Amino acid sequence: MAKNVTTGRRVPAEAINAQIHAILTRWGMPEEQAKTTAQIMVETDLLGVDSHGLSMLMTYEEGVQQGRIKPAALPRLVRDTGPTALLDAGDGLGHPVAAMAMNLAVDKALAQGIGVVGVVNSHHFGAAGAYARIAAARGVIGMVTSSTRGVTMVPTRGAMPVLGTNPLAFAAPAKRNNPFVLDMATTTVAAGKVKVHHLNDAPLPEGWVLDGKGQGVTDPHEGNAFVFQRKEGGITPLGGVEERGSAKGYGLAMMVHILGGALVGASFSPIRNRNPDPSLPHNIGHFFLALDPRAFRAEGEFESDLDDVIDILHATPPADPAEPVLVAGEPEDRMREERLRLGVPVPDSLDALIRGICERSGAPYLLRPNA
Repeated sequence: MAKNVTTGRRVPAEAINAQIHAILTRWGMPEEQAKTTAQIMVETDLLGVDSHGLSMLMTYEEGVQQGRIKPAALPRLVRDTGPTALLDAGDGLGHPVAAMAMNLAVDKALAQGIGVVGVVNSHHFGAAGAYARIAAARGVIGMVTSSTRGVTMVPTRGAMPVLGTNPLAFAAPAKRNNPFVLDMATTTVAAGKVKVHHLNDAPLPEGWVLDGKGQGVTDPHEGNAFVFQRKEGGITPLGGVEERGSAKGYGLAMMVHILGGALVGASFSPIRNRNPDPSLPHNIGHFFLALDPRAFRAEGEFESDLDDVIDILHATPPADPAEPVLVAGEPEDRMREERLRLGVPVPDSLDALIRGICERSGAPYLLRPNA
């Protein structure tokens, strides 16, 4: 796991929440949707996923200004067949509809054992793990996939990017231990983490980004350009190169798109790019599955077994006594505890960008009002 590189003066989570909420409402997002979106975005920052929280506001502002993101959109139910449903996000931001979809999937799972909800006509929804955690907090297993707008992954044996980072998240509840929460891109790294290294002027680890000739890039600014600005180059699939198993990451990315894109009727970016109109909505799709363990076993048995498994993993002798064996979700849980105490680090470069958004939108600046 790559270490978090965000540096900067610490800002309390409450201030970040208030800042995001103020900007979203100035853009025209209704109060309840803005409240949900701000909560999910600040929670993402608390967990250390800095690429998908506050720093996404610049991208969202561009979408709002170009008319493709409709902040006032309200999700609506278009299909409901018992254990399954389909929601239409109405070209709004993905956070409100994703929270609604995951909770609807959980409601169905608690009533029928399983719930599956798809979303169409959405935009970026932040970190997939935020929604898988909703399921685990309500006592069920959750899985989330999403199609993506960006074309950043260079497929195995390819020379140009075709797929996105295509995220996959999975969460399961325990009793004594925190939930198991896997939240991953199907690329070697999420595109947003390249942006975080760019903002923090931190070198990229070898194997994250390739140039247009398939050569590795470690300069964070060059890497950011290959990922976000240039047609050539991009991010490697999970595994890096073919000899190290990149076909597995490539295959996982396709699975994620099939569920979060093709199944629900969302767009595939290379096809969407045939119409380059910047005001055309992205039509991102999401997929949410909830599974009640009580459909298979007596209440509590699954959670107890999962606790036993996690306990065994924790007891594994570590290679470095200072770095004990953890399970997925625990690094983020530890980061959340730290950031609740100390605040979330906000780089000066990001702070300046947020000030600019406030000036353009008319929202009050709330991050560091006395700075």
